[in-house]
Amino acid sequence: MSNEKVQTVLAENYRTIIASLGEDPNREGLLDTPKRAAKAMQFLTQGYHQELESIVNGAIFESDNEEMVLVKNIELYSLCEHHLLPFIGKCHVAYLPAGKVIGLSKIARVVDMFARRLQIQENLTSQIAKAVESVTGARGVGVIIEAKHMCMMMRGVEKQNSVMSTSVMLGDMRKSQATRQEFLTLVNHHN
Repeated sequence: MSNEKVQTVLAENYRTIIASLGEDPNREGLLDTPKRAAKAMQFLTQGYHQELESIVNGAIFESDNEEMVLVKNIELYSLCEHHLLPFIGKCHVAYLPAGKVIGLSKIARVVDMFARRLQIQENLTSQIAKAVESVTGARGVGVIIEAKHMCMMMRGVEKQNSVMSTSVMLGDMRKSQATRQEFLTLVNHHN
């Protein structure tokens, strides 16, 4: 289905939702809302139309570095697949190179590619770790996500200060307690 067709179908459905809620979709403030909401949803789920290889775009470089590489506090915005409400937080990604490193911005792009899908945080953490491992051939990968979930803050139990933390450790990050501890120490070190 073409991008324009998807946008039209989404807009029609948003118009139906607005009317079903008892609002007048022809009211001035809501007149263009279905179209805007459709565009927003397409943007927020664009990860479904992205491929890991094109995101990385060949930015893998030979390197003699064998020490941990960490990118922390990567902003993260995703949609909970259960309620279609946002969860917002930060992602920390570390890997142990095995002769190759990845371009710095590509790690953030990998995070965005998987975050811009309907998700649960547990799966998102794992998908990011496996993708980084796949493209770098790293000896180990660690990913931690800390996020606030609107589905828990705006509805349901309405707990405003809750933060969900998930982690995935692969390879040497999982096997070596010292390596894992180094990762956790670096993530928790505040500059």
